Amino acid sequence: MSRRILVIANDSAVGLNYERALCPLGYDVQFFDDPSVGIEAAAVGGFDLVLISQGSQEFDLVDVLRDVRTADVSAQVVVVSRKASVEAAVAAMREGAADYLPEPSSPEELRWVVERVEQLGGLGSSTARALVQPRAGKLPAAPHAGFEGILGECAAMREVFDFVRRIAPADSTVLVTGESGTGKEMIVRAIHLHSRRRERPFLACDCTALAPTLLESELFGHVKGSFSGAIATKKGLFEVAHQGTLLLDEVANLSLETQGKLLRVLETRMVRKVGDTAEHEVDIRLVATTNRSLAEMVKVGAFRADLYYRLNVVPISLPPLRERAGDIPLLVRAFLKQFSRQMGLEPKGFSEEALRQMEVYPWPGNVRELRNIVERLAVLYGGTQIELCHLPAEIREARPALPLGEVPRTWDDFKRMKRRIVDDLEYRFLLEALNRSAHNITQAAESVGMQRTNFHALLRNHGLKPNPNRNNPAADRSDS
Repeated sequence: MSRRILVIANDSAVGLNYERALCPLGYDVQFFDDPSVGIEAAAVGGFDLVLISQGSQEFDLVDVLRDVRTADVSAQVVVVSRKASVEAAVAAMREGAADYLPEPSSPEELRWVVERVEQLGGLGSSTARALVQPRAGKLPAAPHAGFEGILGECAAMREVFDFVRRIAPADSTVLVTGESGTGKEMIVRAIHLHSRRRERPFLACDCTALAPTLLESELFGHVKGSFSGAIATKKGLFEVAHQGTLLLDEVANLSLETQGKLLRVLETRMVRKVGDTAEHEVDIRLVATTNRSLAEMVKVGAFRADLYYRLNVVPISLPPLRERAGDIPLLVRAFLKQFSRQMGLEPKGFSEEALRQMEVYPWPGNVRELRNIVERLAVLYGGTQIELCHLPAEIREARPALPLGEVPRTWDDFKRMKRRIVDDLEYRFLLEALNRSAHNITQAAESVGMQRTNFHALLRNHGLKPNPNRNNPAADRSDS
């Protein structure tokens, strides 16, 4: 059964664009250009999501959101507005919006927001209003396979999930470290959802996106006329996030000058707008993320030691995907199911050989890279199963990396490591036999004392394709 989305927009072109963006994903989109009529339709029920857009003609979004709440609409609400400001976003979310998207936005951004709302609360569920609405009753325990939308069942991730549950209720500053693509922001959102501040705003600032002067204005606010282009007084994220959670994403990119001002705010809990003389008290929980070693940056003078100690009160380190290879089948199946549903594709799976090889690959881009690869494979290959030969060359040719002295911690880890060692030995055994026989399968099988059919079956299992014209052992993996 398709999920139903009701669009309220006073611009028919906007409604048409939403239909074009969402219908191919399996959504049934119904458009209303009159907010009152649209709210009446939403109140009747049967819709999973309500999209409210100002389009080219503005109306009071806050009033419309209040009317939606008064009408007891059960569907989640996403607001799309030309007023792309932090204040407008927070105002909308305080009135019950599950998410906020600035206009103009691309179809990809619209789809991403709709999918995110679906993942956070499930379309049609009114119990989870994104990050600023209350959750009734006790917070549910996370399922074994994941936690707040973060998939993982290996020992390392379970430790992270348990740690988040323990530290979330406190207001201590948290520093989340990990390589790019490991899910740092998702962990921060989980901290917020399990904190005392979960009914208050959750705001994020990308410390890499703005120049230092503009970043200070974004964080601390500015007064009218304080610099060129400051045409009105503006609150910063510290003030807007009052009593909520503020995320400083990739905090290692802050300039030393901004680091000093941030340190003062953390020490005094007072913030001063750019160009102002007065200070204002703020009450926020600060969480920072970084993919770099702040301790090493402190040693070379690139990061203030006093700020590092202020941020590193509660450290959380996320393992890279290569250290949680056992979670790869779980992630692959979840992503494949998601993309197949979004694109209207027939359900498919991965062969065991393909999954084993994906566990071997080191995934330098971590979960983000894995997700992109699964999406590519879902689009490119039909049929009911994705085979080893369909994987990109860099994944097919990857070999296990087993550090000297590595000892498995559990029986499952032991079996997985044993399989990796045997697979690697088997692969090198076959490749060496092929090289000695100039890639002649019959001769290679005879030289090792195997039947040709059995030898050829092993070659297929490892994706090896004999080629007498190739002399580079590293290129012996099949490209078909």
